[in-house]
Amino acid sequence: MTSKRERAIVVSALKHAAPYIRLFKGKVFVIKVGGEVFADVARTGAFMEQVGLLHQVGIRVVLIHGGGPQSTELAAALGLDTTFVDGRRVTDDASLNVAAMVLNGQINTRILARCRDLQIPAVGISGVDAGLIRAHKRPPVERAGSSPVDYGFVGDIDAVEADILRKQLDNGLMPVVSPLSCDESGMLLNINADTVAAAIAAELNAEKLILATGAPGILEDVNDPGSLISYIDRAALEKLRASGKLADGMLPKAAAIEAAIANGVQRVHIISYKLPDSLLLEVFTNEGTGTLVVDDIKGLTPAEQAGGT
Repeated sequence: MTSKRERAIVVSALKHAAPYIRLFKGKVFVIKVGGEVFADVARTGAFMEQVGLLHQVGIRVVLIHGGGPQSTELAAALGLDTTFVDGRRVTDDASLNVAAMVLNGQINTRILARCRDLQIPAVGISGVDAGLIRAHKRPPVERAGSSPVDYGFVGDIDAVEADILRKQLDNGLMPVVSPLSCDESGMLLNINADTVAAAIAAELNAEKLILATGAPGILEDVNDPGSLISYIDRAALEKLRASGKLADGMLPKAAAIEAAIANGVQRVHIISYKLPDSLLLEVFTNEGTGTLVVDDIKGLTPAEQAGGT
C-alpha cells in the first residue's frame, strides 16, 4: 500500500510533467541511440521503457540505432580488423557484411522484440527500404599532412524520403531505423547513425533531436566528467572542435549536430544512456541531464538558461 508521501510524489511528478506533455504532444522527436545500449538486456529494457512512455503521451518518436560495438565484436570474432579515422568507421567489403548482419539482423530485431513486450507499435526499417535514404559512396577524403582516406562502402546522404516515415507516424507507429542504405544501383552502404538521425530530424522538422551516448554530454575537458556543458550554441561548439577539445567519438556527433541545426532543428540534446531515466529527465524537466545545443544561446528561454538544459 502506498504511503501518503509516495502518493504526493506521484501527483507532484504528474503535475510537473503535464505542461511538457501538452507542449510536445503530436510533435516529432528523433532519438538516436548507440549500439552499446543494446548490448545489455537490462539497459535495453530501461531505455526502451522511456521511449515507450514518450510514445504513449502522444510524442511522435522516430528511433535510429547504431551498432558499432557489436560490429567490432563480430568482426574480431571473424578475424577482421576494424579501422577508424576521425571517429568514423572504415567499411571494406567484409565489414559491410558484418554491418548488415548486426544492424538489420541483430539490433533492429531485438529492439522490435522489446517494443512488442512493452506494447509499443514499432516497425523496423532501414535506409534501403522504399528508398528511405538515398546515398552515394563517399569518395576518398583529403586530409592535411597525409594521403587521402578511402572509407570504403560508406555512404553520404543525398536525400531522405521523409513521407515514408510520416505515413508510419500518422498511423500511430514508431519507426525503428537502421542506418544501412544503398546507392541508385543497389550497392549497400554503411552510414554513420548520427548523420542519418540529423538528416531525418531535419526532413521531418523535428521538435528535438536527441543523441543518447555513453558520455554525459559535451565536456569542456574530455578527461573531466564534471566539466559538463549544460548548453552551447553552434559557434561555441565549432570553437571546441577547432581547439581539439572534442574526443574522436564526439566528432561525428558534432558534425551531425551542426547539420541538424543548420537545416532547421531547433533543439539538439546529448544525453547519457548510463544515467537512469536520462531521456525522461531531459524532456520533462528544465534542468535536464546533458547538453542542449542551439543555433544561438540568445534563443534560449529564460527557464532553459536558469535550469541548465
